[in-house]
Amino acid sequence: MNSNTTSRGHSHHGTRRGSRGGPRRGGKPQHHTHPPKPAAAGVPALEPTPCDTTPVPFTSLGLDSRLLEGIRDLGFKDTRAIQTAVIPLALGQNDLIACAETGSGKTAAFVVPMLQWLLNRSPERLALKTKSSVLVLAPTRELAVQIEDEIHGLAYHTNVTSAAVYGGVEMGMQERALKAGVDIIVATPGRLMDHMRQQNADLTGIELLVLDEADRMMDMGFWPDVRRIIAAIPAARQTLLFSATMPNEVVRDALEITRDAKYVQVGQRSAPAKSITHHAERVASHDKVQWLIDHLRNPAGPVLIFTRTKIGADRLARRLASAGVRCTALHADRSQDQRRIAVEGFKGGKYKVLVATDIAARGLDIDAIHTVINYEVPDSSDTYVHRVGRTGRSGAVGQAITLVSPEERRALAVVANAVGLHLE
Repeated sequence: MNSNTTSRGHSHHGTRRGSRGGPRRGGKPQHHTHPPKPAAAGVPALEPTPCDTTPVPFTSLGLDSRLLEGIRDLGFKDTRAIQTAVIPLALGQNDLIACAETGSGKTAAFVVPMLQWLLNRSPERLALKTKSSVLVLAPTRELAVQIEDEIHGLAYHTNVTSAAVYGGVEMGMQERALKAGVDIIVATPGRLMDHMRQQNADLTGIELLVLDEADRMMDMGFWPDVRRIIAAIPAARQTLLFSATMPNEVVRDALEITRDAKYVQVGQRSAPAKSITHHAERVASHDKVQWLIDHLRNPAGPVLIFTRTKIGADRLARRLASAGVRCTALHADRSQDQRRIAVEGFKGGKYKVLVATDIAARGLDIDAIHTVINYEVPDSSDTYVHRVGRTGRSGAVGQAITLVSPEERRALAVVANAVGLHLE
């Protein structure tokens, strides 16, 4: 299966429709009648649910013909490991906590069963339904856009409606979509809270909740907003939580908001994809820019460089550009249009190099990224995993390089040990 991002020229701010209906097969999601579990006192031990991860044809999953048509349009034939494991469990109305490496196909793993459930609803229930049924929360606008793109592609031949709700753009179009009661809301927590405060979003009809990259939402300080949002939706719901890393803090919170969840782990917990090769280059701090200029004169393919700070990303991009490297910067202080132009320019080949902060470690899904370079040693093993996960996606070969100054060697050893790599 290829990238979890698809583009059909749809707006990310409105809704879309195809045809609706179909036989009722999977029923509605599981309804929880008990309050959430209290936080675990110690480190929780999750036992992975035994499940087959062998790829199977999507046509063997009993999916609606309209959904299968969208799957065929995108060129998807067989499931990937996380999809094989998750789709039957999700269609079986189970709550799930799923962990799989970046680029493994997690988005389709929850979008496919989500759409199948929506298509299974009876005509009578559809006629009465005026509220949104599905809520997907994501940490960044880039990831929210990616998820809605996936929904658009897979739901192209259906009548399922969706809206992406995120900051950096006017609220008016989002408000109209929310008040219309689209089937699926894909939102960042902060912007959804803004709409809730203005009473634009009625979440009382939500029956399926998906949290994508929950650890990143926690890292970015969104978890209090996530809790407030969850408090506004019915306790009777199905909850699916996905991430490429599963720190113990996330596990504890996941157990609070799910009920008897099945844990699915594909590959190593919190580890990079095996298709990526890893290197450390010992470079003095004041020589790193020149090392990059020399390395980027004739890159083998698109290169993504991570820096710790927004100012650092802008400064490095300017210095590389002045040396003749075709590059641009991506970070949270840039406007939505600037971010869109940067990503599209990188995807289209206008820029060979993208210098970014960790905003690009989630939601930037570009199959062709050849190399990821850490300008500084990442501050945690999870950050390393998500950064390098921008390459080597969908089973492709990728390369990760970390520039290490003498004062960073100890930090590198900590990260390398945590993810099981030898980077000396």
